[in-house]
Amino acid sequence: MDFSLLLEYGWVLLVLVALEGLLAADNALVLAIMVKHLPEEDRKKALFYGLAGAFVFRFASLFIISFLVDVWQVQAIGALYLLFMAVNHIVRKLVVKGKSESTQKEKAVKKSGFWSTVFKVELADIAFAVDSILAAVALAVVLPDTPLPNIGGLDGGKFLVIFAGGIIGLVIMRFAANQFVKLLERRPGLEIAAFGIVGWVGVKLAVYTLSHPSLAVLSEEFAHSTEWKITFYAVLVGIAAAGWFFSKDEVAEKAKLDSKAS
Repeated sequence: MDFSLLLEYGWVLLVLVALEGLLAADNALVLAIMVKHLPEEDRKKALFYGLAGAFVFRFASLFIISFLVDVWQVQAIGALYLLFMAVNHIVRKLVVKGKSESTQKEKAVKKSGFWSTVFKVELADIAFAVDSILAAVALAVVLPDTPLPNIGGLDGGKFLVIFAGGIIGLVIMRFAANQFVKLLERRPGLEIAAFGIVGWVGVKLAVYTLSHPSLAVLSEEFAHSTEWKITFYAVLVGIAAAGWFFSKDEVAEKAKLDSKAS
C-alpha cells in the first residue's frame, strides 16, 4: 500500500479509537450500573461474562455485516439507526434536566438475580456491538480499496480497520473505561459531542447509501470525492473541538466555588 493510502487508513483508525473510547465509557457505565446490586464476587463474574459476550457479539456483527454491507437497504437502516441513536441521546441529555444520566439509567434497571442480570448484560452487549460496528462500517466503507483479499463482502483493508476498531473498543471497555468515564464527568459536553459525531457518521453512511448504483440519488463520484472527505472530517473535528472548548471543566469549576466559599 502506498503512503497516502496508509495515511487515510491511519486517520480513520485514529478517529475510531477516540469514538470507540467515548462510546465504551458510556457502555461501561451502563454495565457497572446493571451489576451494581450484586455481591462483589458475582459482580466480577457478571462483568466477565459480559465481556466474553461482547467479544462474541462484535465479531458476529462484523462477519454478518461484511456480507451485507453492499446491500443499500442495510446501509439505509444503518444510517437511520445511527442518526436516531444520536438524536435520541442528545435530546434526552439536553431536555431532561435536574437528574444525572447515570441516576436515570440506574432507576431503569430493576434489581434481579445473577443469571437474569447476566442475560440483561448480554442484551446490552448486543446493542453496544451494533452501535460500534455500524459506526466503524460507516467510517471505513468509503475508504479506497487495498491490494488485500476480500473478507466476506468487504475489502480486506476495510475489514481490518473495522476489526481493529471493535477490538480497541473492547480493550478500552475492559481496561481504560474508568479514565474515559472520569473525562466525561469532568467535561460532560464531550458525551454530547461523541453522539454528535455518531450522528454525523450516520450522515456519511446516508450519503454513501444515496450514491448506491441502485438508487443513484447522488453520484457515486461525490461519495468518494476529496471535497466530501475534507468536508466530513472538517465537520467531525469541529464537533469534537466544540465539545471540548464549550464544555466546562466541572472539577475546575467546583474548585473555584470551593475557594470562594472558603
